[in-house]
Amino acid sequence: MEKIKVGVIGCGSIAQHRHLPEYGMNKRVEIVAVCDKNEERAVRVANEYGAKLYTDYKELIESGTVDAVSVCTPNYLHAEISIYALNQGLHVLCEKPMATSVEEAEEMIEAEKRSGKKLMIGHNQRFVSSHQKARELIKNGEIGRVYSFRTTFGHGGPAQWSVEGKESWFFKKEEAIIGAMGDLGVHKTDLLRYLLGEEFTEVGAFVEENAKDYGDTDDNAVCVLKTKSGIIGTLAASWAYMGKEDNSTIIYGEKAILRLEEDPTYSLIVQYANGEVVNYQLGKIQTNDEGGQNNTGVINAFIHSIVEDEPSPVPGEEGLKSLSVVLGALKSSGTKRITEI
Repeated sequence: MEKIKVGVIGCGSIAQHRHLPEYGMNKRVEIVAVCDKNEERAVRVANEYGAKLYTDYKELIESGTVDAVSVCTPNYLHAEISIYALNQGLHVLCEKPMATSVEEAEEMIEAEKRSGKKLMIGHNQRFVSSHQKARELIKNGEIGRVYSFRTTFGHGGPAQWSVEGKESWFFKKEEAIIGAMGDLGVHKTDLLRYLLGEEFTEVGAFVEENAKDYGDTDDNAVCVLKTKSGIIGTLAASWAYMGKEDNSTIIYGEKAILRLEEDPTYSLIVQYANGEVVNYQLGKIQTNDEGGQNNTGVINAFIHSIVEDEPSPVPGEEGLKSLSVVLGALKSSGTKRITEI
């Protein structure tokens, strides 16, 4: 079986804890190259995986040794590197948010179309078992019409888990562009679109920098969202949850309430209007803490799409729609007005 030769660009926490180990677990993959401008870090990671090291992403992409790359860099480089790799005929798995503007995202999508290669955005919440089951229940009418939702993603922030701690690019506006809303909020805009099966049309938001005394990126946000059909709800994204991580979502429907990743034992609880309760144990969501599931499913889905020549599991168009909600929230916060998406 011929293996897909992969290079990982950016050797920080997300590469070390997600991309590289998951590529390593996939029997159809050979990790052949890694790149990081921090040479010491690149050397360490390259030695661990028996890969060739680069400090210039263009050299890796032009090396002719890889079929696909993961882009695990600061946000401001996502589009630049992804477009360069696609133009060189490589498949690309890009971390979220896919870009920092609509224009950048559209350029990535155009590069994908020209190249004929796969562009996948790493929205891992779509691959969580409880979320997939909830989507199925909503889609088949099990909970009736959806009225509202409440979702949150919060933890103590990248200072606790980034390889560079408080010096991380996450806290530097010129590199991150978007803070907690780009790190966590975009996960939830994508998840809600995936669960509800429709688009958001309006957002009102407070996106603040009020929880840390270092850096200059947003760290605490609360949004009110409305879909095309009139479903309304709230989304919170925060680096200010200093206790246990919260990655829960609640969907309020006509016939039932879905409680996702809220209970420590049951990843999905369905509370029916007639009093019946159904508990699902579907495996724990991946977390930055111990005890989360080890494999996000993102890498396997990406490699499967390449090997089987199937459409990208999370194409650029989907990444753009989820990013657009975040950009709308930032605009709303800045103008203090409800923003159309």
